[in-house]
Amino acid sequence: MSETAKVKVEGELGAKPEVLLPAGPPPAELLIHDVVEGDGAVAEPGASVNTHYVGIGWDTKRQFDASWDRGAPLRFPLSGVIAGWQQGIPGMKVGGRRLLVIPAELAYGHRPPPGSGIGAGETLVFVIDLLE
Repeated sequence: MSETAKVKVEGELGAKPEVLLPAGPPPAELLIHDVVEGDGAVAEPGASVNTHYVGIGWDTKRQFDASWDRGAPLRFPLSGVIAGWQQGIPGMKVGGRRLLVIPAELAYGHRPPPGSGIGAGETLVFVIDLLE
């Protein structure tokens, strides 16, 4: 179990984690915390990465996305994702699990994707397993 900003991450590496968020306001700054430090290659800025992840809205305390639920990891270039991932993934090692708490201005701000389940101005919480 890991606890940072009172966010609790439980579960085994490689399996979908359970994420418990506290009551109260989210951190104002990007929070990056290695729940499990990997021992593989280091993700570089702008690299393509392969991840399993779960995303939860701080205000709603509800999951809005999870690659585990789709049954397959997601590969993408960091240059094509939200700023919080672009800043929060580099330096992570393959085989690791990282917690990101991303303020709205580094996520979708007040214009989340329609139908995403993300509220306008919402802080996002991700737990990410870096596979390669």
